[in-house]
Amino acid sequence: MSKPLTDQEKRKQISVRGLAGVENVADLKTNFNRHLHFTLVKDRNVATKRDYYFALAHTVRDHLVGRWIRTQQHYYEKDPKRVYYLSLEFYMGRTLQNTMVNLALENACDEATYQLGLDMEELQDMEEDAGLGNGGLGRLAACFLDSMATLGLAAYGYGIRYEFGIFNQKVVNGWQVEEADDWLRYGNPWEKARPEYMRPVHFYGRVEHNPDGVKWVDTQVILALPYDTPVPGYRNNIVNTMRLWSAKAPCEFHLKDFNVGGYIQAVLDKNLAENISRVLYPNDNFFEGKELRLKQEYFVVAATLQDIIRRFKASKFGSTEVVRMDLTTLPDKVAIQLNDTHPALAIPELMRILIDDEKLTWDTAWDITVRTCAYTNHTVLPEALERWPVDLFQNLLPRHLEIIYEVNRRHLERISALYPGDHDRLRRMSLVEEGGQKKINMAHLCIVGSHAVNGVAQIHSDIIKDTVFKDFYDVDPQKFQNKTNGITPRRWLVMCNPGLAEVIAERIGEDYIRDLSQLKSLLKFVDDDAFIRDIANVKQENKLKFAVHLEEQFKVKINPNSMFDVQVKRIHEYKRQLLNCLHIITLYNRIKKEPNKAWTPRTIMIGGKAAPGYHTAKMIIKLITAIGEVVNNDSVVGDRLKVIFLENYRVTLAEKVIPAADLSEQISTAGTEASGTGNMKFMLNGALTIGTMDGANVEMAEEAGEENLFIFGMRVKDVEALDKKGYDALEYYNRIPELKQAIDQISGGFFSPGEPDQFKDIVKMLMCHDRFKVFADYEDYIQCQEKVSALYKNTKEWTKMVIHNIAGCGKFSSDRTIGQYAREIWGMEPSLEKIATDDEKSRILYFNF
Repeated sequence: MSKPLTDQEKRKQISVRGLAGVENVADLKTNFNRHLHFTLVKDRNVATKRDYYFALAHTVRDHLVGRWIRTQQHYYEKDPKRVYYLSLEFYMGRTLQNTMVNLALENACDEATYQLGLDMEELQDMEEDAGLGNGGLGRLAACFLDSMATLGLAAYGYGIRYEFGIFNQKVVNGWQVEEADDWLRYGNPWEKARPEYMRPVHFYGRVEHNPDGVKWVDTQVILALPYDTPVPGYRNNIVNTMRLWSAKAPCEFHLKDFNVGGYIQAVLDKNLAENISRVLYPNDNFFEGKELRLKQEYFVVAATLQDIIRRFKASKFGSTEVVRMDLTTLPDKVAIQLNDTHPALAIPELMRILIDDEKLTWDTAWDITVRTCAYTNHTVLPEALERWPVDLFQNLLPRHLEIIYEVNRRHLERISALYPGDHDRLRRMSLVEEGGQKKINMAHLCIVGSHAVNGVAQIHSDIIKDTVFKDFYDVDPQKFQNKTNGITPRRWLVMCNPGLAEVIAERIGEDYIRDLSQLKSLLKFVDDDAFIRDIANVKQENKLKFAVHLEEQFKVKINPNSMFDVQVKRIHEYKRQLLNCLHIITLYNRIKKEPNKAWTPRTIMIGGKAAPGYHTAKMIIKLITAIGEVVNNDSVVGDRLKVIFLENYRVTLAEKVIPAADLSEQISTAGTEASGTGNMKFMLNGALTIGTMDGANVEMAEEAGEENLFIFGMRVKDVEALDKKGYDALEYYNRIPELKQAIDQISGGFFSPGEPDQFKDIVKMLMCHDRFKVFADYEDYIQCQEKVSALYKNTKEWTKMVIHNIAGCGKFSSDRTIGQYAREIWGMEPSLEKIATDDEKSRILYFNF
């Protein structure tokens, strides 16, 4: 149980954790006991730790309800433009502590649980992560929801309530083993089912063309049941909604068969329909063209668009009547943001509704659709781009295929008029890819059907315009924008690193939490010895805390005085965990060669999940653990070098490891990482970056000064030049003795004595067909790491560099990103105003959620 805070500690913590007023604490205790009794039906004799977590969660949730209802009433009265963020992934993590932070309840809850004889941190640890995402794209959506609420935008996140999120990763004998993530097993206190807004979604069937219009008939119907989760803004009384759809079979599903004795089977078959929302596809940056995935993509889009149009039509205050029939004003009241191409079917679905149901002309419907939709591109890797086989479409969504063909016909007609006789350009720009199996290119559909297309870092947006989508940029340059990603400073600083948040607040006040650009005023303290000491002390405390966590959870002992060198992200060839491995082996060989030299001790931590079907990624995990086995058990090396694979990396583990990191590894091949957001989290939490000029690293170097990052390796232009010339791995292997030694050790079984050719596939890939040119950056990377080791020995200079980095973080708040989306894409104005709240006696008025 945590010890009570001293008065001085309490004063220190008041600003960012909220006041623990006596009345507040008494109320929380009363409500906690009430929920334990009435909601959980337990007393203190039989209640488990999980019961106490649920009681606390319900107690905190009670503080959201009045604000949530009031926020929706406020939108209903004011009728603002609304933004709908459509994403197949929302990687939310835990909700309890984030809610306490945003409602300024943290100190009060801490005190209340302490007085009840409980430890709040232990209760927080009972919460399951909502792991409804794979990595960056899903976590970005979660940060965006936080920022949209904090900026007072009438925003809704729409997605799927997967019964099973991203798998839990176990490492058994060095191999990844996947386990189902049954996150809803004990219930979810943060969601509210809304069966009254259930919507039908149609699949299969056929299309009838009649004189009076088009009908999609003989379809199979699945019901979409919405679950709402509150999304609180930071201390502004605004609570927005994330609405996730769950699939339900209709009662009459297949039951026409029951009179011929198939009743039991018909009821069992309901499961098949409900499989749509069963599980998240676990691929990051990889397209898997499965029918179930296409069903998921249409399911979320069809249910959401019905909801959007219902809310648009029923928007007169105090009335449920359909009052707004003129859909030509839709783009004035509705913005739809497509998070990658996964919700691209929103474009043909909106067209279908406007033409077939609302009887608008093609031209009117198309104008509405394009002005409403906008598309964010997240990757340029060709294997990640969605290309759906036409025959799958024809079977599952026949009407949508017709609409896509017509969109394409008109699109190619326009291109043809602009470039007469340029057939190659028509082929490149078509939404339909011919040759072999015909496919629909979803990125092309998104570009043609949207008024804005954005990349997620400046370099990525430039690459899109210069290469992958150059043809589209040539005809519609005004569509293309950049919106550099950001992270929410609430979760990624105040919540996960309260010590640092406090040290900053003591110097510059706490307004920076809402306006992160204020961090630049920390530059005044870059030579302030007391501040330098405070920053270094917070880092050391975080490292000790993480070392304790590793020992408790994984039984591994690490040296907290070593440099914590961390690479956590999905395992993928382009992210080059293998380059990190080569550095580890090189460092190991050097220590063995000169064991008496004064080496800078390092603990190298690598974590991340591999897609279950991605063989190379799984081999990379095995290699990391195999290297660790050798290095960690070598008595000559001792604790000067340790290698740890961080099992089951997820949001909650990120919140623990990022504040403890000294060095952040961001080492993708230039031109492959669209942005990255982990890079920003490390920077904000006082780690230094070793990285290539890729993604947002470029802008981080711009903001903090390139001299304050450890930048190495090829730039995009160098990669292009090497591609032209031809990348020859053998040349580097023969020229660089330490590289040759490392590769020979991997291929000769030094790290797999029981199975010498265990890693032959990895070596063959590196030597013969490495798309990501690991060897080309090896030498510069090793030299750059030497500079890192040298600077780390000088704590004061290292910490001054850290301060430059923290001070340069302002740009990387998702508040800035969302402000730009709002003004430059959605046509909305953010506001930092609080809304009035009648928390005690919330006005009970009818309104539409």
